[in-house]
Amino acid sequence: MEGSGPGSETPLTVPQLFLKTVENYGDHPALVSKTGGQWVTLTWRQYYEQCRAAAKSFLKLGLKRYRGVGILGFNSPEWFISDVGCIFAGGLATGIYTTNSPEACQYVAAICEANILVVENQKQLEKILQVKDQLPHLKAIVQYKGELQQKAPYLYTWAEFMKLGEDVPDEQLNAVIDSLRANKCCTLIFTSGTTGNPKGVMLSHDNLTWTVSSAASMVNIKYAEEVMVSYLPLSHVAAQLLDMWMCMYFAMTTYFADPDALKGSLVNTLKEARPTCFLGVPRVWEKMQEKMKAVGAKASPMRRTVAGWAKSIGLQYNYSVMNGENQVPWGFMLANNLVFKKVSESLGLDRCKLCFTGAAPITKDSLEYFMSLNIPLLELYGMSESTGPHTVSTRDNYRITSCGKVKPGSKTKLENPDKDGSGEICFWGRHVFMGYLNMPDKTEEALDQDGWLHSGDLGRHDQNGFLFITGRIKELIITAGGENIPPVPIEDAVKAEVPIIGNAMLIGDRLKFLSMLLTLKCVVDDNGEPTDELSPEALNFCQQNDVTATTVSEIIANKEPAIYNAIQEGMERVNARSTSNAQKIQKWVILERDFSIGGGELGPTMKLRRPIVGKMYQEKINKLYATEQ
Repeated sequence: MEGSGPGSETPLTVPQLFLKTVENYGDHPALVSKTGGQWVTLTWRQYYEQCRAAAKSFLKLGLKRYRGVGILGFNSPEWFISDVGCIFAGGLATGIYTTNSPEACQYVAAICEANILVVENQKQLEKILQVKDQLPHLKAIVQYKGELQQKAPYLYTWAEFMKLGEDVPDEQLNAVIDSLRANKCCTLIFTSGTTGNPKGVMLSHDNLTWTVSSAASMVNIKYAEEVMVSYLPLSHVAAQLLDMWMCMYFAMTTYFADPDALKGSLVNTLKEARPTCFLGVPRVWEKMQEKMKAVGAKASPMRRTVAGWAKSIGLQYNYSVMNGENQVPWGFMLANNLVFKKVSESLGLDRCKLCFTGAAPITKDSLEYFMSLNIPLLELYGMSESTGPHTVSTRDNYRITSCGKVKPGSKTKLENPDKDGSGEICFWGRHVFMGYLNMPDKTEEALDQDGWLHSGDLGRHDQNGFLFITGRIKELIITAGGENIPPVPIEDAVKAEVPIIGNAMLIGDRLKFLSMLLTLKCVVDDNGEPTDELSPEALNFCQQNDVTATTVSEIIANKEPAIYNAIQEGMERVNARSTSNAQKIQKWVILERDFSIGGGELGPTMKLRRPIVGKMYQEKINKLYATEQ
């Protein structure tokens, strides 16, 4: 704690924070979810009472202090209630990714010594039943959606579970709650493990409660007025911090999206909830952008002209706001009425004053696209180990491609900076985690002697204190010639030059030259898996090049000359701008299928898992380098 000023605030436990909100805003809607097509609301007081009831049931089932409650399922009121109820009962609330295999679920549940697992449905229950024998600490499993398909003494429906603790006296629960301390662990966030096994990040009550108060002090958030939509995985720090803890701090109202949100239904929830704050990972914003571009391509020439005119004004206006000039260009009101308002309404973002992006790098192309529609995206930066946000961009204090400024009570230092001032980003503050569960050696790698958290990211500050991420130490490609090359800017440049490209991954670590794996934009099926069909944007690209192909496989089988030439020309335009010969892309190959979470190439927040992709396509990579003996 700091002696005075930001960082010196009195620490709060989760129950203390919750109670404060209930005392002030008990009758305000907290959680809104759909049951049988109807929205059902829980007020803050009802939500609090349900968390207490869940906590009693956990105690009744034998939840021991600092043992885990694993939660495996899509975002729902039951997810929140299990998490908070576990914390009230003195356990460690542990989200598990719904995309995890049975083995990965077993790994997490074993490390946190889970006494109880809460699962969404039969599909998730089956994963746990496969590995149940390898979980000696497990006492019960609760299923919160659908009927149980089988009976067993350790299996409970949600209704049965919530009744279990009815005879646990209030005094017993209050004694547990009173024994909780703000500096003790209450939550585990498992890093998604792009390299090696996931690590359990230990977060204390203060990590959660102080971080939301510190980050929120930078943005204009009003008590009991804001609305959020919960759809990103709650096992990830970003969604959990915003959807659960920020909402608790400010008595916001959270609407729950449908489980198929990321397959296309999200926009329906957004239109119904009309959130005032919204967090999208870059892939969510990119998908919106692709959809709007596809719609735009079908519009009449007149409409396209008007939209183009409005977007140039939107971009001009938002750059002027960004630079602090606030000059409203001539025609802005007209553009706003003709285009911007309609676009915002069609996305359900017409009330949204804070549109955040984070969890992975976003391209300048996407940032400018949304700026031109008068929806500036505010970039956040942080990690699980810093309880989410370390730097925050705000509506009146942001720079395009920057992640904003460090939040009050926290500090940034750049270690071993190079000639351009780019060094390893290190964090300091009350948001820095306690350590990794049962991994003291890994904790020592992340936290130095003085308590600074080493992020593994490279960044620089501009003269106004804005942080720009320049790469990731582990992602840096070091060529056989010893050149250090950050891959993301080159990949983004290629995607911007050739609109048919869906994903791009630069190869070249310890190799003589750079090459690239490419995928084409395709239609995604109901399970979020890529198909062979080209997306509307890709088909449009084909038509412009007089190509009749409609599938990825046709283009690859025929080595479609017009497409291959267009890609090669795009590569040459990118190479012409490169800073050295070592940064030029010499060869590339198109892969048969696009990257996906299910396929393993992308992590839960759509982050590219480079080592895994490298292994999966090792043969193709070897071929690219085979002739160079």
